[in-house]
Amino acid sequence: MQSDRLSELPARELVERLSTSDPIPGGGSASALAGAVGAALVRMVVALTIGRPAAAEHERELTDVATAAAICQSELLNLVELDAAAYDAVVRARRLPKETDLERNARETQVAAAVREATRAPLQTASMAERVLGLAERVAPIGNRNAVSDVGVGALLAVAALRGAVLNVRINLPSVTDPALRDEAKTELDRMLDRLEDRERAVQAVVVERLG
Repeated sequence: MQSDRLSELPARELVERLSTSDPIPGGGSASALAGAVGAALVRMVVALTIGRPAAAEHERELTDVATAAAICQSELLNLVELDAAAYDAVVRARRLPKETDLERNARETQVAAAVREATRAPLQTASMAERVLGLAERVAPIGNRNAVSDVGVGALLAVAALRGAVLNVRINLPSVTDPALRDEAKTELDRMLDRLEDRERAVQAVVVERLG
């Protein structure tokens, strides 16, 4: 039986789904998927490092990173689905009838609730992607040198996921009616974007240096 879950589709089919005129899945799901792949690459490098004599002193650090990366990977794969479902709810809410005052009020309430969730999903994606970048930063200087390029790719994907998620939050913010969520989102976006370019350059510098 074929699965309806985006994260369980073959890669080719998922990419084809993204290429159609159907806006679901879209950039939010793609961002979460990029972050999940980044986390998987971090896990792979850790798996290729743990147990090597040269990495003995970093065993605990590597184990902690592996556990955290597994959690991030799982959460981001869930967000692939959650983001798509959240946007689908927005589309359905905006199609509700609005002929009478009662219908208009009900539609307004449904749209507001749907937009709220469609903003929270990419906000969570951005937060998880930031964690993946942090894990890549920890592994880059101590991971198996033969796999250091994979750490670099993982970091790049984490940054792409974060930036993509930020765009998806921002496009929803004008429609967010909850001032507390709007302020929280703006504050979080500013915090996550602050020094992001510096962090990205720093981790890639470590990778390039270790490539020799």
